[in-house]
Amino acid sequence: MPKLPRAGGKNHIAAFRRAGWLENHIEGSHHILVKAGNPVHLSIPVHVGRDLGVGLLRKLIDKADMTQKEYCAYF
Repeated sequence: MPKLPRAGGKNHIAAFRRAGWLENHIEGSHHILVKAGNPVHLSIPVHVGRDLGVGLLRKLIDKADMTQKEYCAYF
């Protein structure tokens, strides 16, 4: 299993966008991503100077129905 990248929310949003997710709207500091044909949405916090937690990233990857290896290929 590859090591998950440590980065801020904007970098992870870019990776999910490369995987086909689109930014739908922003609620405060959370960017909401959706994908056509997928009933779930991803809520990614963007805080300047803070990396996304590894546990949260794992949950987002699972919710996006991806493997960690697939996600790392988009990052």
